[in-house]
Amino acid sequence: MMNSTVTKEEAISATKLWLERAVIGLNLCPFAKGVHVKNQIRYVVSDARTPEELLQDVLNELEMLAETNPVEIDTTLLIHPYVLTDFLDYNDFLEVVDTALEEVDLDGELQVASMHPQYQFADTELDDITNYTNRSPYPTLHLLREDSIDKAVEAFPEAEQIFDKNIETMRKLGHEGWNALGLAEVQRDKSAK
Repeated sequence: MMNSTVTKEEAISATKLWLERAVIGLNLCPFAKGVHVKNQIRYVVSDARTPEELLQDVLNELEMLAETNPVEIDTTLLIHPYVLTDFLDYNDFLEVVDTALEEVDLDGELQVASMHPQYQFADTELDDITNYTNRSPYPTLHLLREDSIDKAVEAFPEAEQIFDKNIETMRKLGHEGWNALGLAEVQRDKSAK
């Protein structure tokens, strides 16, 4: 279970550090730097303690994102440190989110990507370094605009190669290189509270 004493400020700070050092620093997502530099990422920490409460927060944030000009908010990171801290439970919840997207008629307009401290791709071992491409400090749902993804893919024609490049990057980096990013300290600090 994730520590329930983490503050919203600590969760956002750790997530920004991870975004800057791993996602942008390792170029795991070539589209992240632009929205980060332009301050178009909304960081929200959910107080949810149950999946039902989290789903309501997801729906609220999806609605806000859909109604907000992309110049102001292009994407949202919904950090939820108190619920779905077990990756398998979190992974199951993603199906609920996909269904909810369809029910509120935002499927095709918005999508949700997944990041989690225990993220594990199918057919990998838990400690496989390739899992770290999606390992965030806290369970996080990334709410994205389909239009923004389309524009980014146009600007980056090799988008279909991103996954393979990320796997190669992580294998070259290894656990020692990952630990040198200083993100392991963030994980230890939050679990020690």
